[in-house]
Amino acid sequence: MARIVHQLMAIRTKDRLNRLVLLIPVLFLLSFYFFPMIKIAYRSLMQTDSLFALKGENMRIAWRSIRFSFLQAFLSTVITACLGVPAAYLFGRFIFPGRKIMRLISTLPFILPTVVVAAAFNALVGKNGWINLFLMRFFDLSQAPIQLFGTLGAILLAHVFYNTSIFIRVVGTAWERLDTNTEDAARVLSASPWQTFKKVTFPLLLPSILSAVLLVFLFDFTSFGVILLMGGAQFATIEVEIYIQTTQFLNLRLAGLLSLIQLFFSIITSLISKRLDNAPFVPIIPASIEKALRKPDTRRKKIFVFFINGILVILIAMPLGALILRSVLTSENIGSYGTLDFSLANYQRIFVNERDALFFVPPFTALRNSILFALAAMAISIIMAICVAVGSSWSSRAGKIMDVFVMLPLGTSAVTLGLGFLLAFSASRAMVAYFPVLIPVAHSLIALPIVVRIIQPALQAIPSNQHDAAITLGVPYARLWWKLDLPMIKKPLITAAIYAFAVSLGEFGATTFLSRPEIPTLPVAIFRYIGLPGQENYGKAMAMAVILLLACTAGFVAIENLQDIPVRE
Repeated sequence: MARIVHQLMAIRTKDRLNRLVLLIPVLFLLSFYFFPMIKIAYRSLMQTDSLFALKGENMRIAWRSIRFSFLQAFLSTVITACLGVPAAYLFGRFIFPGRKIMRLISTLPFILPTVVVAAAFNALVGKNGWINLFLMRFFDLSQAPIQLFGTLGAILLAHVFYNTSIFIRVVGTAWERLDTNTEDAARVLSASPWQTFKKVTFPLLLPSILSAVLLVFLFDFTSFGVILLMGGAQFATIEVEIYIQTTQFLNLRLAGLLSLIQLFFSIITSLISKRLDNAPFVPIIPASIEKALRKPDTRRKKIFVFFINGILVILIAMPLGALILRSVLTSENIGSYGTLDFSLANYQRIFVNERDALFFVPPFTALRNSILFALAAMAISIIMAICVAVGSSWSSRAGKIMDVFVMLPLGTSAVTLGLGFLLAFSASRAMVAYFPVLIPVAHSLIALPIVVRIIQPALQAIPSNQHDAAITLGVPYARLWWKLDLPMIKKPLITAAIYAFAVSLGEFGATTFLSRPEIPTLPVAIFRYIGLPGQENYGKAMAMAVILLLACTAGFVAIENLQDIPVRE
């Protein structure tokens, strides 16, 4: 009897502690997500003159940015799908030499920071890129013949580079899991390959394809760094226009209204995507994945494998390789017939502030800032995710509500989040001075939805009878967490930590609003040095971009080795 009473008291204590734990992420979201979003809504709609913000020139600017946001997102999604579906078929059906490496290379761009992507294409097809350098030397030209940057084509190319990996991971993995016996049966019944795909394969893959399309459209619609770095102000999306109106014109009314418009469309797209993910989807799964993967046995299939791999190498591997080579090029006479010098001088220069500039701190300082911010953001997101997962266990209703709250930042762009922080926490100069402290907070909000998705299922998978047995034996609940739960979720916890660290390390949108000139992050420093004249500054930008590339690649490889690839993402 005494044991039963002790167990009941322990369960009550556990529920009470879980409620207190859940209060921590609730207060965090109220303070750093809902309060900034309310400030944007108030500044945009509730002030007496805000309702007249969308008139005249402001109306023209808003309509232009909205129209271009949808246009470039639509075009980018269509082009990405045209390459992504064949690439998904390549990795979902064929075995070929170097498949694992090509899959890694093809999925790597999705986690790369936008400044690294811009630097990579700049190194390949920019004014001083390898292709222009070769053409200038070969044809004895005085100017670069290819002027890709500042065009719509550059934006579309970068988006395809970024988002092809979504089709490979989402559609390719689903394709890999489909049972080939169904397709073989259709061919036995005299169906052509096209009829088999149209009547059998495509209906089974349709939910995955739609999910990938919505994700790609959402990422393209909320694109900021790619547009700003590769297109310029003349191709302003809603995100870029928010940044321009805030930082250059101080037109916070228009910036706030654009943020609300962007937030509305993003959340609608996220809800549709989430509903699609929750829709019934039961693909026919073979007994062995290897059964679906086959060597190309016909000439047509071999040509297909070679052709798609070639496109992926040109689109993805060449820009990254060009970036690495450009970072070790120290020639001051780009475009001339002088000898190109390869050395590590650009990497050595990032540790020294040679001109003792006031606002442009040494790049090494920016790297140090990024690492410190990333560690802080990683700690915050992990703590909040654990609190959400543990605190939600006392009530299924509370868990569902928290799931909605936690997912809201996923549908909010980083630029909108940065503007919200600017409006919410800039009441005095003293608060503005502490803006860099808010950088890891903003980064943790961006990473939190995925971190929760990694940690929460792992905690829920722990058998409840183990908790009950430990409580019956008199183990305190707090000690139970450290001794039982934590060791069992070590692997997903490390995965979530690496993900949060990588997200923070490369985040650019919100940081542009919160960083001070003397406390930049690495992406902000790269953006600054790319815009400065001179080959020396350009070389520093390339070296910093390579460091960021290697850091994100190391994190991605670690995550790949720590967790299995899911069927659908």
